This record gives sequence, C-alpha cells and structure tokens, in this order.
Amino acid sequence: MSESPLYFLTITELAGLIRKKQVSPVEVTEAMLRRIQALDGQYSSYATLMADHAMESAQRAENEIAAGRYLGPLHGVPVAVKDLCFTRGVSTMGGTPVLSGHIPDFDATVIAKLASAGAVLLGKLNLTEGAMAGYHPDFPIPVNPWGPDLWTGVSSSGSGVATAAGLCFGSLGSDTGGSIRFPAASCGIVGIKPTWGLVSRYGVLALAESMAQPAAPPTPVSCFRPSPATTPTTQLPCPERRRIFCQDWERASGGFASAWTAATWKRMSTVSYRRQWWRASA
Repeated sequence: MSESPLYFLTITELAGLIRKKQVSPVEVTEAMLRRIQALDGQYSSYATLMADHAMESAQRAENEIAAGRYLGPLHGVPVAVKDLCFTRGVSTMGGTPVLSGHIPDFDATVIAKLASAGAVLLGKLNLTEGAMAGYHPDFPIPVNPWGPDLWTGVSSSGSGVATAAGLCFGSLGSDTGGSIRFPAASCGIVGIKPTWGLVSRYGVLALAESMAQPAAPPTPVSCFRPSPATTPTTQLPCPERRRIFCQDWERASGGFASAWTAATWKRMSTVSYRRQWWRASA
C-alpha cells in the first residue's frame, strides 16, 4: 500500500482497504468532508457540497459491506462530478446564474450508474459558464493547487482542481474541445476523453447537442499528483499515482453555439426539451 496520506490514496488502494474493512466508508467520507471544508475556500473547486447526501451514502455502503454485499471497487469511495450532471433534488447550474434555481427531478444516467456501484457522491464541481471558454462573474473560479497564478484549464477546471488537491478520490468532467484534457494537463493529472457513444449522455447539459461524447465508467489511470495541498506551491511532483480524472461525456468539438442567451438556456434546461433530445439520441 502507498504511504501517501488518506486523501492521496489511489482508488485501488482505498477500495482494497474498504473491502478488507480496514477503513470504513463513513470514516473516509468524514475525512474528505473535513478536508474540503478546510481547503476548498482556497481552491473553489466545489459548486455544491452534498455533505448530508454523502454521509447517508457512506453509511449505506458501510452497512452493505458489513452484510457481505460488496459491490466492487467504487463501493464506499467518495467521488465528485462536474456540475453539468443532473442530480435529483440537487441544483445543476452549469456555471450560469440562469440555472441557479434549476433542481432536476431525476438523475443523469452517469449519476445513477455511480450510485448503483456504491460510490459516495461528495458534491458538484465548478466549471466555466455553460462549459464554454469563460467564467461567469457570479461564480468562483477554481484555483490550481500547484499555484494561484497557474491556469486550471477552463471547462472541467473544478474536476481537475478537486482531483489534484485530494478533495475527492475521482471525478467526472466533460470534453468538447479539450475540456477534460486541458484541466488534466494544467493540474498535473491525466484526463480521458472516451470513445464516442460508450455511455449514455441522458441527463447531462450539453455544449454541442449534435456531437454527444459520453464517458466510460470510472477507471483508474496513471497520472502525476501534486504534493498535499497544504505544502508550498513550489513543491516537486510526487510519485506517479493511479487515479481517475474526469471520464466523460460532453460533445466533440463541432457545433459551438454563437450566442447563449438566458432564454436559450431556460428553454434547453426544461425537462420536456431535454428529454425530447435525449430520447431522440439515446
């Protein structure tokens, strides 16, 4: 097992400890929530912290594992997702104030699959407005854990920052024209833009509706991680880790909209509109 602190363990390492009951999902989730509360005021990676939901999921995972119903390597593992994925009863804002009151009544397929694997969802991660190039001034801009003067890579920046800073054990992002790959490169980790059509995009806000790019289920990949976020920003890269960053689903690079007005976002965010698109493209 790695000698890294708990929050920098790989998913494989953490899953092994959970399966052997050497650590509990509740203990791990409590530790991650404390770390987020202590450090994310500095890094601004989370748009919404789902602490109560996370603790309920962790307790359920712990009960299932104690009863011999271990579901696999994500069971009890705390993860986070880009705030483009619909989460039932929890805001999905897409980085724009137009959707600040948008609370879906169903989960995106990728969220449902994480839940069925027993993953613990810590919260929703910040992004550029509508997953495009710039941030809305009403939303905080994620800060690179390597240094506040360094680029975070735009769209899936919250996913890159949270993963690199040890504020989750894995994250989902989205990629149309580099929105996973740029944050991964900027934050010193690896991001995967998966093969077209691999996973359903149902329940994910789109940048280019006609060019869907669903993601594979989370799988650990090799990457470099920064030293613990409390150390100086001049630190050297720590040894290679096996982690996930951002596996996902958005849209390949064609089909950028020339103007995204409030009316456009409101129309596209309605359940009837989006279900019409998703059913047509499923």
